[in-house]
Amino acid sequence: MISHVIEHKSTATGAMEQKHEVSAAFPVSDSGGGDDDAEAVRRPAGGPESSRASRGWWDRNADEYQRDHGDFLGDDRFVWGPEGLDEAEARLLGPAGALRGADVLEIGAGAAQCSRWLAAQGARPVALDLAHRQLQHALRIGGGPDAPEGFPLVEADARALPFADAVFDIACSSYGAIPFVADPERVFAEVRRVLRPGGRWVFSLTHPLRWALADEPGPEGLTVLASYFDRTPYVEEDAAGRTVYVEHHRTLGDRVRELVGAGFRLLDLVEPEWPEWNRQVWGGWSPLRGQLVPGTAVFVCERA
Repeated sequence: MISHVIEHKSTATGAMEQKHEVSAAFPVSDSGGGDDDAEAVRRPAGGPESSRASRGWWDRNADEYQRDHGDFLGDDRFVWGPEGLDEAEARLLGPAGALRGADVLEIGAGAAQCSRWLAAQGARPVALDLAHRQLQHALRIGGGPDAPEGFPLVEADARALPFADAVFDIACSSYGAIPFVADPERVFAEVRRVLRPGGRWVFSLTHPLRWALADEPGPEGLTVLASYFDRTPYVEEDAAGRTVYVEHHRTLGDRVRELVGAGFRLLDLVEPEWPEWNRQVWGGWSPLRGQLVPGTAVFVCERA
C-alpha cells in the first residue's frame, strides 16, 4: 500500500490542472472551477500569491475533480493530457524496462495515479503535491492488495523541493506545477538540482497556443481572442477581492529559454494529436479542436 506518511513542507505549488476562460489544463468541469462567485481578470500575480491561491483552489476542488475525471485518469494510469497520450505507449520517460529501479519524482501528483503506474513498472516513485486534499485521495485509492511496495507522498512546494541534491534519476509532471507558478525558472532550477547527471525531466502543460483562443470545445474555440504574446497572468478573485486561482502563460520560445537557462537540453517537444477513439469533451478540449490545433505540449528534457 502507499505510505500513509504525508510530509508537510513550505507553502507549495504542484497541482495538475485547469484554466477557465482564457486557457485550460485538465479542467475540473466544462464550466470552470468550483468558485462560483469568482471574477476573471488579467493582472500581475507574484510567487507567494500564486502558491496560496493554488493550494486553496485544489484543496477545495480535489473532490469534484477526482469524482468527475477519475474514470478517465484511472487509478494507476500515466496520462500526459486530455488527448489520452499514455506513457505506456509513448515511453517519454525512457524505453521499456528503463524505469525498473529508477528513483522518480512526480511533481503535482494529485491522487498519484502516475506514481502508482511507475511503481508497477518497478520504479521507486515519490509523489509530491501542493494540495493536502489531493494527497488524501491518493491515500483513499491506495495501492490494492496486489500492488507493489508503497511510495512516499510529500506535501511540498515545487519551488523549494525538500530533497537533497542529485537523488532522482527522473522527474516528471503531467499538468502539474509549471502553469501555476510565477517563477518557473525556480522550479526548473530545483528539478535540475535534485536530478542526477543525465537525469530526465518530462512535463506536460496546456499548449501555449491555447492562450490566444477562446476556451470552448466548439467552433467558437477556434477564434483568436487575445495576443499569444501577452504574458499577463490569468487571475480569479472572489467577491471579497481575494485571489482564488492563478495561471501563468509563457510562449514556446519562453519555455525553451527557461529550460536551457536552468541547465537542461531539450530532447523533444511532443504535441499529441487527438486520437480517433477519444470522443470526450473535457473543458476546452474536444475532438473538434484537437484535430485542428494542439491542446497539450510535452517537453522532454535531460539534465546537462
